[in-house]
Amino acid sequence: MSVVGFDVGFMNCYVAVARAGGIETVANEYSDRSTPACVSFGARNRSIGAAAKSQVVTNCKNTVQGFKRFHGRAFSDPFVQRLKNSLVYDIAQMPSGTTGIKVMYLEEEKVFSIEQVTAMLLTKLKETAESALKKPVADCVVSVPSYYSDAERRSVLDAAQIAGLNCLRLMNETTAVALAYGIYKQDLPAPEEKARNVVFVDVGHSGYQTSVCAFNKGKLKILSTASDPELGGKDFDEALVKHFCEEFGNKYKLDVKSKPRALVRLYQECEKLKKLMSANSSDLPLNIECFMNDIDVSGKMNRGQFEDMCADLLARVEAPLQSLLENTKLKKEDIYAVEIVGGASRIPAVKERISKFFGKELSTTLNADEAVARGCALQCAILSPAFKVREFSTTDVVPYPISLKWQSAAEEGLSDCEVFPRNHAAPFSKVLTFYRKEPFSLEAYYNCPNELPYPDPTIGQFFIQKVVPQASGESSKVKVKVRVNIHGIFSVSSASLVEVHKTDETEEPMETEQANDKDEQMQTDQDEQQNQGDSPKEPEEKTPENEEMEKKSDQPPQAKKPKVKTKMLELPIENSPQWQLAVDMLNLFVENEGKMIMQDRLEKERNDAKNNVEEYVYDMRDKLHGMLEKFVSESDRDALSIKLEDTENWLYEDGEDQPKQMYIDKLAELKKLGQPIMERYTEAEERPKAFEEMGRQIQQYMKFVEAYKMKDEQYDHLDEADVTKVDKLTCDAMIWMNSAMGQQSKMSLSVDPSVKVKDIQAKIRELFSACNPIVTKPKPKVELPKEEAPAEQNGPINGEAESQEKGPAAISLFYKYALYT
Repeated sequence: MSVVGFDVGFMNCYVAVARAGGIETVANEYSDRSTPACVSFGARNRSIGAAAKSQVVTNCKNTVQGFKRFHGRAFSDPFVQRLKNSLVYDIAQMPSGTTGIKVMYLEEEKVFSIEQVTAMLLTKLKETAESALKKPVADCVVSVPSYYSDAERRSVLDAAQIAGLNCLRLMNETTAVALAYGIYKQDLPAPEEKARNVVFVDVGHSGYQTSVCAFNKGKLKILSTASDPELGGKDFDEALVKHFCEEFGNKYKLDVKSKPRALVRLYQECEKLKKLMSANSSDLPLNIECFMNDIDVSGKMNRGQFEDMCADLLARVEAPLQSLLENTKLKKEDIYAVEIVGGASRIPAVKERISKFFGKELSTTLNADEAVARGCALQCAILSPAFKVREFSTTDVVPYPISLKWQSAAEEGLSDCEVFPRNHAAPFSKVLTFYRKEPFSLEAYYNCPNELPYPDPTIGQFFIQKVVPQASGESSKVKVKVRVNIHGIFSVSSASLVEVHKTDETEEPMETEQANDKDEQMQTDQDEQQNQGDSPKEPEEKTPENEEMEKKSDQPPQAKKPKVKTKMLELPIENSPQWQLAVDMLNLFVENEGKMIMQDRLEKERNDAKNNVEEYVYDMRDKLHGMLEKFVSESDRDALSIKLEDTENWLYEDGEDQPKQMYIDKLAELKKLGQPIMERYTEAEERPKAFEEMGRQIQQYMKFVEAYKMKDEQYDHLDEADVTKVDKLTCDAMIWMNSAMGQQSKMSLSVDPSVKVKDIQAKIRELFSACNPIVTKPKPKVELPKEEAPAEQNGPINGEAESQEKGPAAISLFYKYALYT
């Protein structure tokens, strides 16, 4: 069973796996542990990762990156519309209203959903993990920004499903970092002691996230999170791009933004310049050859100018940190350490501001790029039954307060209730109790739209079906369980109708409510207040151990009842989450991804076949005038050289785009001429070794015959006829070998050899199988008489107790006895 963590970043992705007793970040086929979050579409296939990144300039309209920010967003979203003009590629509206990406693929215009594009990237990361682990990958943990809303999280889960992955958990990036930080710490305070508070700051390419985490031995609890989703490395890049666009416009009269290819190149160079400025404070040049209209451009920048230019961005660094402390009521001196990760955390001005805010040195004990992937892999190992991991529990939080609203039964109008306040522990379930006579619906929404980095606060509609009144005509009691699950997604997980049957006082009820008479009176009091004002009450804690709470609403007043028996009836729920992919659409996307994977595989095989032909042409041409020169006749060399040249010309003309079988046939034609030459070379290399091996064997058998003739007692048990047979076979083999060597020495190297290595090896095997049983025939065992056996087998052999005359005889007898038995 595989254990894999995927950090799907805005710009780069990382894959971590559990193996050899630890967590390891694995490299892709380019031996790079970072895989660009990039997908490129071509006339025959897709390129993903590093292969796609190389096409950003040459195929800019069909190469997409930065698509992570479109998850779960409508095309009409102001955020999407604002970004639309700055994108090199095109976006379009999907039939469901969400954002899609428009590209040319297989020479047709296609619109792919964000889930499909992310699934393509996940497919690539899955292949990287499978290549490292040498086994299939299914279970995984995928990272998401902590500020992602419900719709965005569901979109990522759908993408994982399209890629054929079973996502065990969507993990907030700062939570993954906290797990990677805390699980290896041996000095954490005991559970009953005061927790150690650590702040984690993740400054990535697209977003800025912070969280404060309380550590105790064996557990971590996120206390609060804060973020700025539109502050990251890309914003610093854009500040540089804007500056140089203006400079080149004034200096060279170039409108950079009118040429997508030029703009992409400028972004790449500005990113490199930003990284150089993090390590150097002097003036640094920016040079781009043939930038636009065959004009070379140049500029320069230093760190001081860069920080002045980005002053407004740097001013936004402190706000999320201040929000963290306010939400948790912590003081700066309560913070044990501040750990920073993320690529953009290397910008000196950013580090300086964070350090100054907390008044302490920043900690960089984690790998800034790989910490999220490692934390995800650790979480996957914890959730997987196949791995034994140190017990470490992780409690996350709800980033935005979630409320429910519903049509009130007591009076006309809507009622609402905040179910999960900000920074409430997650995963968590609560039970709400309603009194209804008919089906009803609940609407979940975020109740702080101003703080939400998302235009639509709606989470979804949940319709509770098949609600009927009691037999007496009274409203039925409906228990609704709402939950924020392990992925951070809100759902109405179940609904139950409580059927109440009155019984006589003397009867023993079969099933009773756990609530006693006092509880019933308490509920009645609440019901009266609810009917008078229809104002929701704070949920009353029911079973804190099970993380379950109960909310009473819309209950009609009831008289105190006699004993009752109850029956729970499960009710169907119709879920309509906002921007949720329909099941049939999801299945279609899964099917299409399978087809595209097959198309990529076929194209790879076609390209491999073409490359094999090209490689053979160049390889054979070099060898004909090198190592194979002595093994080919002049006429054969000329014929093969002409054939190689013709094939090379064909490859770059008509053979540029041919079916796989055509390349296989071309290679077979070339090998028909080239293979005999290669075989002659191989024979000439291996033949002396084969003759040498045969000579060694003949020499061994000749020594054996000589030893027998000299009456060596080692062979005195053998029959003379058998030894004569070995002698004859050895002589015949020697005659054959000398004849073959002599005949071959007279032949030219440019013709096929008279004797081949396989013939020599056959002779060696033939000689061995005929002679070896005779040479290795064991002596028969000899039973010694009892009186000749040593008197003291277990005693000293040459001790003081033996006489001088008896000692040597005893030793000789002992070794003979040991030898024959």
